[in-house]
Amino acid sequence: MKRIGVTGHRSIPDEVLGHVQEGLRAALAGHPGPLEAFSSLADGADQLFADIALEHGADLTVVIPSQDYEDTFEDPDALAGYRRLRRRAAQEVRLDFARSTDEAYYAAGTYIADCCDRLVAVWDGLPARGHGGTGEIVAYARALGKPVTVIWREGVARD
Repeated sequence: MKRIGVTGHRSIPDEVLGHVQEGLRAALAGHPGPLEAFSSLADGADQLFADIALEHGADLTVVIPSQDYEDTFEDPDALAGYRRLRRRAAQEVRLDFARSTDEAYYAAGTYIADCCDRLVAVWDGLPARGHGGTGEIVAYARALGKPVTVIWREGVARD
């Protein structure tokens, strides 16, 4: 079974959204045999990836960073997306953190990088804004020797 994980920004500007969706579809298409997709289902890249992975018939493995993770969703639509995708997951991994801290996010990101054969990064190429951010997880995966597919449009800044 091919295992693909995601890391990425929560905020994806409208001018890059179509490009990101196209890139995610390309990253998930054309794999012979079964596919397992790993995501923490955060707003933005994680949920886009999970939706597209399910469209491609992948088994979704959800990695939940903490017990209070659901409480971190400020946007009701993002929370609804999280709940909808979580219900569709084939497997759920809940990490042993009480609170959603940078350390919990880092642990979830590294768990995904450790488990996947390839990491897809919806990433603008800039350093992480905090511990456990996209840039840090990309660096971690690369240090492991994992292939990383970066999806972003050059010249577009995230919010």
